[in-house]
Amino acid sequence: MWFCIYSRFRHVCPIPGMILAENPHVSSEHSLASETLQMSRLTNGEAEIGLHKPNNQVQYQGSNGRYGNLGFDGTNGRPCRDENCGKEDIGVSSRDASTDVLSKKATQQKEMTLEDMYNQDLNDDDDDSDWEPFPQHVEIVKWFCTNCTMVNLDDVAHCDICGEHRESGILRHGFFASSLLQDSGLTEIGADTRERHRGSQDSASNSSTAVGFDERMLLHSEVQMKSHPHPERPDRIRAIAASLATAGIFPGRCYPISAREITREELQMVHSLEHIEAVDHTSHMFSSYFTPDTYANEHSAHAARLAAGLCADLTKEIVSGRAKNGFALVRPPGHHAGVRQAMGFCLHNNAAVAALAAQASGAKKVLIVDWDVHHGNGTQEIFDQNKSVLYMSLHRHEGGKFYPGTGAADEVGTMGAEGYCVNVPWSRGGVGDNDYIFAFQHVVLPIASEFAPDFTIISAGFDAARGDPLGCCDVTPAGYAKMTHMLTDLSGGKLLVILEGGYNLRSISSSATAVIKVLLGESPGCELDNTLPSRSGLQTVLEKNKLKRDGGLWHQYGGKGEGKLYCIIF
Repeated sequence: MWFCIYSRFRHVCPIPGMILAENPHVSSEHSLASETLQMSRLTNGEAEIGLHKPNNQVQYQGSNGRYGNLGFDGTNGRPCRDENCGKEDIGVSSRDASTDVLSKKATQQKEMTLEDMYNQDLNDDDDDSDWEPFPQHVEIVKWFCTNCTMVNLDDVAHCDICGEHRESGILRHGFFASSLLQDSGLTEIGADTRERHRGSQDSASNSSTAVGFDERMLLHSEVQMKSHPHPERPDRIRAIAASLATAGIFPGRCYPISAREITREELQMVHSLEHIEAVDHTSHMFSSYFTPDTYANEHSAHAARLAAGLCADLTKEIVSGRAKNGFALVRPPGHHAGVRQAMGFCLHNNAAVAALAAQASGAKKVLIVDWDVHHGNGTQEIFDQNKSVLYMSLHRHEGGKFYPGTGAADEVGTMGAEGYCVNVPWSRGGVGDNDYIFAFQHVVLPIASEFAPDFTIISAGFDAARGDPLGCCDVTPAGYAKMTHMLTDLSGGKLLVILEGGYNLRSISSSATAVIKVLLGESPGCELDNTLPSRSGLQTVLEKNKLKRDGGLWHQYGGKGEGKLYCIIF
């Protein structure tokens, strides 16, 4: 799930070498200075060539631990730290030297080999008392963006990718914090949100929306950072929790449920014993990996059991009627975890645990709608032969080239459960609100309504959100709010939203907040009913008719009342 990061690393290239060039249209002084030593710096995808422009400089660290300006003395091709070095368009040193001496040196250099020039002592007439060898290791100071994790050079205050200030207050105030300014509090909206917060404290006991959250899930983290911060990091739920607190939603308008660890017996309804024991065993190890991108530390197994336990208990609250709906603010995520394997950042399958908990509490039919940008291969595998759980996924697929490669339209279920798995595989990135809403209107809702679930689960990954570094799609908070609202009419409003992916903190916190506001009964805001999909989105939805539509969505497998659903082929 992590292989598609598109980071644009800015760096300084090593010195490519020295090239002698003659130009009859310039003086001998300029001929000598035409040794073009180049250094490149990658900025916004374009190479800027050093020494062809005035004042082109790059930072390096010397023995004193500070960064200075590194230029080049055009006379002898050596490093130079003089402030005036490089101010000429062609890099000629500003030291006073006679034209005759320079011309003589130019003539001598033309008759020499590069090796001769390298070995020759040119200290006859120049004062080289300030000459220092070029450092063998150029260290570039960089920082990683809190919001999107992308790398930036130390000399910039805002992330090149998402524009977030390197010291923004997003972890304190969520998406309400300014992305452009250093964290200095919430002077503009602070009073308003505090007032709303005070007015909503008493409403939590009467709220119909429950939230599951426990700070111990923050302890699950990658022990040793590799070349880049892991996208599935504790800050994800910190930012969402900060946004909800700032808005006075949680704590406030929603009520919490107590966290507990899922039992082994409950997990065995979903996973094999070997898988459960493998996850548990990580609690005895300082650091471990199930796959190159799926890490664990000594707290990960506990965090995974807490996440699954919260999802199971939220489900019971909703099915029993003690809560109308709920939001599971949990990690690690789960929809890639299959019967026997952990993968894609996922350890236990939280949505599958919730589905079976719903059935144990009396719900006969469960709908799972997965809008994470990656296909939930684990959830599909677990319910592949189950006609009482309808799994529907909208995800980037691109012919199997997008992680995890599963979720083609012809994956419809097996062993008598054909039609109870519905995949909407987008053929490209950049998919936005219009495509998702169109697919909901013409695929998701018609099939889900015919299925008539008793309980609905949303596997809510927010990595299809605008700005996400992995998903590269364009769904907005209003789009997520609208999709949530469209599902509230199913199963009598008994709806549980479970956090899956999403790796841009500003995107996931604003999107999660918009979804919870809908759960609280607020309008989704922007109307997206009369929307036109993109050409590729329209093609994805319309090509379902290629498989014997027979005049209706349900005719392929017998229609309503015969226990089978229509199999959609795109």
